[in-house]
Amino acid sequence: MKFITFGRAATVRTALLASAAGLVVPATAQAQDAGADEAEVEAPASNNVIVVTATKREQTLQETPVAVSVTSSETIERAQIRDVADLATVVPSLRVSQNQSSFATSFSVRGFGTDGNNIGLEPSVAMFVDGVYRSRAVSQISDLPDIQRVEVLRGPQSTLFGKNASAGVISIVTKEPQFDFGGMVEASYGNFDAIVAKGYVTGPITDSFAVSFGGGINKRDGFLTNGVDGQDINDRDRWFTRGQLLFDNGGPLRVRVIGDYDKIEERCCGVINVAPSAEIGAIQLLGGQVNDFRNNPDGDVIFTDVDPINEVENYGISGQIDYELGALTLTSITAYRKTGLMADQDVDFTSLDAVSGANIGDADIDTFTQELRIASDFDGPLNFLIGGYYFDERVDTSDQIVYGDGFRPYANLLLQGATGGTQTVDSLEATLSALDGTDYTGQFFASGQGFFNNIVQDNEAFSIFGNVDFEITDRLVLTLGANYTKDKKQIVTNSTSTDVFSNVDLVASGNRAIFAQGLATQVGTLLDLGRPATQAEIGAFAGGNPAAFAQVSAGVQAFADANDTNPAVNSLLALTPFQFLPPLQNCPNAVEDCSTNDDDWSWNVRLAYEVTPTLNVYASWATGYKAPSFNLSRDSRPLPADFAALRAQGLAVTNLRPGTRFANAENSEVYEVGIKGNWSRAAANLTVFQQSIKDFQANTFTGTSFILSNAGKQETFGVEFDGQFYASNELTLSVAMTYLDAKYDSFVASPVGDLSGEPVAGVPELSAVFGAQYDKEVNSNGDRIILRGDFSYQSPVQVVNGLTNFIVVDPATGARDFGPARAAAAAFKREVNNLNASLTYAFDMGLELTVWGRNLLDDRYITTVFPAVAQGQAISGYPNQPRTYGVAARFRF
Repeated sequence: MKFITFGRAATVRTALLASAAGLVVPATAQAQDAGADEAEVEAPASNNVIVVTATKREQTLQETPVAVSVTSSETIERAQIRDVADLATVVPSLRVSQNQSSFATSFSVRGFGTDGNNIGLEPSVAMFVDGVYRSRAVSQISDLPDIQRVEVLRGPQSTLFGKNASAGVISIVTKEPQFDFGGMVEASYGNFDAIVAKGYVTGPITDSFAVSFGGGINKRDGFLTNGVDGQDINDRDRWFTRGQLLFDNGGPLRVRVIGDYDKIEERCCGVINVAPSAEIGAIQLLGGQVNDFRNNPDGDVIFTDVDPINEVENYGISGQIDYELGALTLTSITAYRKTGLMADQDVDFTSLDAVSGANIGDADIDTFTQELRIASDFDGPLNFLIGGYYFDERVDTSDQIVYGDGFRPYANLLLQGATGGTQTVDSLEATLSALDGTDYTGQFFASGQGFFNNIVQDNEAFSIFGNVDFEITDRLVLTLGANYTKDKKQIVTNSTSTDVFSNVDLVASGNRAIFAQGLATQVGTLLDLGRPATQAEIGAFAGGNPAAFAQVSAGVQAFADANDTNPAVNSLLALTPFQFLPPLQNCPNAVEDCSTNDDDWSWNVRLAYEVTPTLNVYASWATGYKAPSFNLSRDSRPLPADFAALRAQGLAVTNLRPGTRFANAENSEVYEVGIKGNWSRAAANLTVFQQSIKDFQANTFTGTSFILSNAGKQETFGVEFDGQFYASNELTLSVAMTYLDAKYDSFVASPVGDLSGEPVAGVPELSAVFGAQYDKEVNSNGDRIILRGDFSYQSPVQVVNGLTNFIVVDPATGARDFGPARAAAAAFKREVNNLNASLTYAFDMGLELTVWGRNLLDDRYITTVFPAVAQGQAISGYPNQPRTYGVAARFRF
């Protein structure tokens, strides 16, 4: 078949291609990857032809007029890349982070990515496996035994992918079943008792049916140790299996069915303290232990009374049908997937039994998708691809946080510190019992109290998308693309707070306190007592002077009503920070329908020109879209307007504050110019782009919960370069570099203050991967020695924009000073210097023996930091993985 491609005249015979990461595929893989006969490949043995499907049509990498990085199966094997997280070490534009749990994994491309800590947020960088959309990053963080390649498409891809590809796409392509019997088995052993074993077998059943089966395990001790019970933290314990059936009798019909299952049961993710506080002193006074990390990652000892447990289960089935109707090919991809997860964690991250455990994520995600598209293969100048996509998903998520036996004494110490020793928990209970007429004795901060949350979300969406290619000349191709998406969401929440103190209305209690104090003072003044009157004296005054008493009472009550929200008058308001788990407003309700119904058009215009048979250029403009997202965390609150309406109608629950129930849709836009060249001994690609996302969906941790908000506009100017130099038939040198200038054009309502004009935290200005591979035949038998290495560098970058526990609030005016939050965050930077290498002896009969190492420099750093929970200005963080190394044996047959 022939496709209209970028630079069609640049044939396979002259293509000298490599992955955008600069990591090459050996000559033995050329025919398989390109689907070409050996006679067609005239390039030197060290060069490559890689076919990609980034535009949903088969094209060679160099002909594809989009910014795409390709990592081959051989690179994945040689570099001991286990999962998508490891992939970031060879693709500089990609960053993968894992925070509080396995399900909190997030992907970002060119500095754009969605925080994974909120299950309600679908990623801006969409994940596809064999054309099937994975709606959450957790759906694909495990290994795959039969990867053919991984494509990372940079920039919005909405006109080719059905849903939520506003910042980029990660597309994993696995090997199809073959009609020739073959396979591979592999075993690896490394430090931390790491054991990886996987295998893959394929072959024919009949002349028309072929099958393949693969599976494996990945186990490793943790690189952190819990000093309380000696358990390993941040370990690996996952297994996976996958089966495929292919029908292909050489006719117009082709069918591929895939079933897969994977499971993760790990202790993740360990948290260390990086900055202490007075509150940590209180924890230690009560017998709790906290690691003395102080930016020394080599300590690798934490203290927690609850081991962080993650359980993730993924399975699904998909079927792809291709049918050729002359010059047209009809493709249908149908899939059902289910993801289940459970994460339990000690949210105070100390050995004190302050919080007996928090179920930070218990969810079931059921997803059905259907894609139908038709592509032309005309000989004329016009060709097209038109598709439709349907998405139907239900998310049922629960979380909870429960006080332990140690929380009441801990809160007692904090309360004494906050009140200068004038209040204890016992005295506070007595004070409020008298004011509210309720017996609170022994009820504040009691063990077993907590917050229990359940939210169900239904999401239905459909889209129509397509591209039209028009050959203006043999060398000039114009592409026009469009996508229309309709997306509907509905949530139902059921949250309950049993934290008694958090349910106390300190405004109402303070009103009563102000009234009682004011009345006693006024009556004492009228009676010339020189002091406040006693209750008996007030009673006597009321009985003897009812009219005067009524007038005094009315005046005092008016004063109380006018000042009960004034912290200078109502001293009880200073205790609001101790209401850790206030009740939330469930929805739908009389004001909030808790549904969205949104639609959007996305566009793509691209002009591609073949300058010479070895040099191609293109320019493009594209937009992208990601639908509105609901806040499915335990801090889902009404928007300010809805909050005001609930208050006005008397429907607001006690202590309700406005927040973010949902975030508006993201709209992205990119202007891009690219140059792709290939010559006899070298290949190089250069991309310059300006990319922005309006209303970027940001998720910020405040120390007790996550705040969902829309950044007005996030913008990045960038330059991407990758090049390969074939120094000889044995030696290939490569480099891939990404320069990013990422900033917030507008983010006025950030939880850490106005970030407009500020750099986006966590996005390094410079990322680079330098690689080399030496592949030499050592004897007449065809045995080879393969030495490869890559060095990944990221320039120093501030890991967060601000720390909310450092925000200073003026008690008199309520004014917020965000400066200390910025200053505290600026102290935490991350720089990456990651060296990976492997040495392989490959026997011609199929056996390969390898020695490998990752992060050989043992470069340790903090991936990100966040406010320690209920610990004042303490700061916690997540350490990166230390040096790993081992040996591996692989046999191909």
